[in-house]
Amino acid sequence: MDAHLTAEQEEIRRALRELLVKRCGPEELRAAERTPAGYDAALWEALAQQLGLPGLALPEEYGGVGCSVTELALACEEPGRSLAPSPLLSTAVLAAPLILALGSAAQRSALLPPLASGALTAALAVPGAGLATALGLVGDNRGDWAGGGRAGGVQARRADGGWRLYGQAAQVLDGHSAGLLVVAAHTGGFARSRTMLFLVRAGADGLVRARQTSLDATRPQARIELRDVGAELLGEERTDVPAALADVGDTAAAVLAVEAVGAADRALERTVEYVRRREQFGRAIGSFQAVKHRLADVYVGVRAARSAAYYAAWAAGTGGERVGGLALAQALESLRTAASEGIQLHGGIGFTWEHDAHLYFKRASGDELLFGPVHRLRAHAADTARLFDGGEVTV
Repeated sequence: MDAHLTAEQEEIRRALRELLVKRCGPEELRAAERTPAGYDAALWEALAQQLGLPGLALPEEYGGVGCSVTELALACEEPGRSLAPSPLLSTAVLAAPLILALGSAAQRSALLPPLASGALTAALAVPGAGLATALGLVGDNRGDWAGGGRAGGVQARRADGGWRLYGQAAQVLDGHSAGLLVVAAHTGGFARSRTMLFLVRAGADGLVRARQTSLDATRPQARIELRDVGAELLGEERTDVPAALADVGDTAAAVLAVEAVGAADRALERTVEYVRRREQFGRAIGSFQAVKHRLADVYVGVRAARSAAYYAAWAAGTGGERVGGLALAQALESLRTAASEGIQLHGGIGFTWEHDAHLYFKRASGDELLFGPVHRLRAHAADTARLFDGGEVTV
């Protein structure tokens, strides 16, 4: 692994930072959260049209830039720093790779170009609150998380030469605003139980979507209800959907790890800036050794998390070992620590709703609820490596 960024990677990050500094300050961020979609449509258009961000890791034949997942992950460090709300994660990191991997030639040709341009947004809908399980981040995803024939899942049945879906998904990132839903559903009953993916367009008859109040408002979520909705099968029936979801889960974890590192780094920067200004007993509180020690520990944690996240991004882009979940665990722990120390060291102002310190803590907690928690990410990585079963260690 070459730890140095290429000129192209540096240019992507520089352009992103310049745009986000101008267009996604604290006031713009809070205004975007209050919109019906939960993000600034004009900023999303700029990210898509000017920088080609949603198509960064898609092939050029489908209107993408042709870079690897590594470039997409490294680019996401900048939105992480500003906590910029956008449908990038749901569209480019979760949904588009599944369509690219499993879709038919006709589906790829019809869907990937508008996804790459940002004209179409997409969301991955899995039953209940099982996104981390479906992506294979906290355990084996070949279970009955898609429903298993029980209430609370999403069931698929054949009807009139097509497919009909019935059920609900409770925590769908950008599900209320996405133009396309990639829905995981259970079919085949008990004897031939399997999970398949289906495409549902916004506005389909029987589709009910409602934005939910979420802990992290920069990650808008929705409840999706499918009331006998017509759907199109993604790819073929015999596709190995759990394997495809696990592949996407590993790359998504690497992207999320780099994004979390960006947020942790910015939270630390803001805290250092504050303790240099804030005076107590006639001197800046940053000059007290106890404060220096606490911030030094945070700095070491952020640097270690960045190394792990960059390695996971490189491995995901080159087909190397699957370490996305482990890197995500370290990055989320680093972000939570940086945000917690930031709130504490900001003193009274750090606990107020008006200050931005709480946004970074909510990002860490919200991502743990969606993709973790940290201890389960690490436990699954240990189980996969057979670390505690006395067998041969493999990666």
